[in-house]
Amino acid sequence: MLTTSAVSHWVSVRARPGRSAQLGARLSSLISPSAAASGCLHFGLQKSLTDENLWVITGSWADSSAMNDWFAAPELNLFSELVAELLVASLDFQTFATVTPAQAQTPPVAVEARLAG
Repeated sequence: MLTTSAVSHWVSVRARPGRSAQLGARLSSLISPSAAASGCLHFGLQKSLTDENLWVITGSWADSSAMNDWFAAPELNLFSELVAELLVASLDFQTFATVTPAQAQTPPVAVEARLAG
């Protein structure tokens, strides 16, 4: 079991060819409300320097409850809209917790996380 309460998420979003600028504009609408969400320690949007269609959204949260609340926020419906509007070629959500060296050497324990949608 992990002994830390801070958690983070990483979302990789690949635009369909020719749609990266439009995707980036839509993703940027998440920055202000997400950064202002309760328990948010950091929130950022990045564009790949080597792949014009790849965007990454990262967030650090005080605890899993704060991150799960963000997953349930209405603004995250944006991801469903992006898929429906055919702006996205792929979408990958991952969640993480910081581990100690000892924890890194033990088998993983499943942690419940809610996904938007």
